[in-house]
Amino acid sequence: MFDVNNWPWWAVLGYLVIDITVRVVSIIVVPRNRRPTSAMAWLLAIFLIPVVGVLLFLLIGNPKLPRARRRKQEQVNEYIAEAASHLNFGSLRPNAPEWFPPLVAMNQHLGALPLSGGNEAHLISEYQQSLDDMADAMRAAEHYVHVEFYILQSDASTDNFFRAMEEVAARGIPVRVLLDYWANRWKPKYRETLKRLDAMGADWHLMLPVQPLRGRIQRPDLRNHRKLLVVDGSVGFLGSQNVTDSSYNLPKNIKRGLHWVDLMVRVKGPVVASLNAVFLSDYYAETDRVPDAGELTRVEHGAGELGCQIVPSGPGFEVENNLRLFLALLYAAKERIMIVSPYFVPDEALLLAVTAAVDRGVQVELFVSEEGDQAVVYHAQRSYYEALLRAGIRIWMYPKPYILHTKSLTIDDQVAVIGSSNMDMRSFGLNMEVSMLVRGEEFVDEVRVVEDEYRSLSRELTLEEWDRQPLRSTVLDNLARLTSALQ
Repeated sequence: MFDVNNWPWWAVLGYLVIDITVRVVSIIVVPRNRRPTSAMAWLLAIFLIPVVGVLLFLLIGNPKLPRARRRKQEQVNEYIAEAASHLNFGSLRPNAPEWFPPLVAMNQHLGALPLSGGNEAHLISEYQQSLDDMADAMRAAEHYVHVEFYILQSDASTDNFFRAMEEVAARGIPVRVLLDYWANRWKPKYRETLKRLDAMGADWHLMLPVQPLRGRIQRPDLRNHRKLLVVDGSVGFLGSQNVTDSSYNLPKNIKRGLHWVDLMVRVKGPVVASLNAVFLSDYYAETDRVPDAGELTRVEHGAGELGCQIVPSGPGFEVENNLRLFLALLYAAKERIMIVSPYFVPDEALLLAVTAAVDRGVQVELFVSEEGDQAVVYHAQRSYYEALLRAGIRIWMYPKPYILHTKSLTIDDQVAVIGSSNMDMRSFGLNMEVSMLVRGEEFVDEVRVVEDEYRSLSRELTLEEWDRQPLRSTVLDNLARLTSALQ
C-alpha cells in the first residue's frame, strides 16, 4: 500500500491536482450524449477506482464505431433512400392502424429501409431444420449466396449447410460470407471453419476485427450480432440462430448439457431486397467495395400479403433504432404484448413502457430462460423480476438445460418483430442487429403457436416464489445490474 504521509509535499500536491483534474474532466466528458444511468455508472467507477475506471473508460467508454465507419453507413443510407424512391415495393396491406404509418416512417428515417408489401414469411422453430432449410435454399442459387452470421462454425450439425456452400461455389457462383471477429476468434472449430471457407473459394471476411497493425481499431466489445442469409435476392432467412451446433461446441455447455432454442424466418418478396441491403452495407464496411450495385435495386415480388420492414440497428447509427421501435410498439399495444428475450435488461424507458402497458389494461407476458449461459447478464436480468411481477407482468421460465434464445415481440394480433436483437442495453447500444417488423394476422398466428409451445413447456414465476430467494442472490443480481449500465 502507498503511504501518502511519507510522500514529499510536491508529490502530494501533484497527486491532488491530477485527481481533481480527472474528476472535473470526467464530469464534463462522461455524461455528454450518454444516458443518465450509464453516465452515473461510469462516474462512480472513475471516482471510486480512478486508475481502473479511467483505463476502462478509455478502452470501452465510446459506444460508437469510429467516425469513418459511421460515415460509410451514412453513405449506404443515402444511396438506399435514393434508390428506394424509384422502386416498387409492392402493394401495402390496407386498413393499417393509425399508429402504424408513423412507426414505419420513423424506422425508414433511422434505417433507410422502406416498408414493402406482398411478402411471404414463415417460421422455422426446429433447430436442425432451419440449418437444413437454409442449405436447400442455397443449393438452388443461380446468381449468389450471401451469408452473415454472428457465429459460423463447421461441425456435424452444420455440415449440410457448409456442403451446400461448397456445391454452389463449385458451380462458379459467388459465395460471400461475413462472420463476427470476436465471437468466433477463440471458439472451437475456428481454424477448421476458415480452412473450409478457403478451400471452397468463398469470399469471406471478419466483421469488426480489432487489428491495430492493420489500422482497424474500435471498441473491442462491439459485435456484429446479425444472422441472415440471402440467395439470389429471391429468398432470405433471418432470426436468432447462429450456424453452429445447438451446444455451441463449448466444453462448459456440453458439461452442463445446455442446448439453444431458436427461431428463424424464411421470407420471399420485396423485403428480401432490404435484407440484402443490410448484408451489402456490412460487406462494404468491411471491404470498401460493393459486389454489384444492381443487387441493391433488384426487387422481386412475392405471392404473400404481409407488410414487412427490415430495421437495422447498432453503433454504426446515431441513435438506438431497435429500442425506438420496441418502445413505439409497446405504447401502441391495446390488448396484449408477448416478449421472448433471453436477455431482458431494460433501460428506464423500456421498463416504464412495459409496466405502463399493464396499467392501461394490456396483458403482458415475458418468456425467459430458467438457466443462464452468461452469469452477469443472467443476474442483471433477474434484478428486474420483482418490479415486473409487482407490476402484473407474467414471467415464464423456459426449463433448463435449454437456453431460450429466440427474440420476438408480438403486439395485439396485428404486428410482430423477429430478429437478432435482445431487449437489453448491449443489443441497444453495442451490437449491430437486424430486426423485421411484420404486419399481418396470419404471421402473428404463427408466432402465437410458438409462444403457446414455449408456455406449455415453461413454468410461471410467481411473486411468492421470488420473495423466497436467498439474500446472496439479491446481492449478485443488484451488483450485475450496476455493471450492465457501463456503456
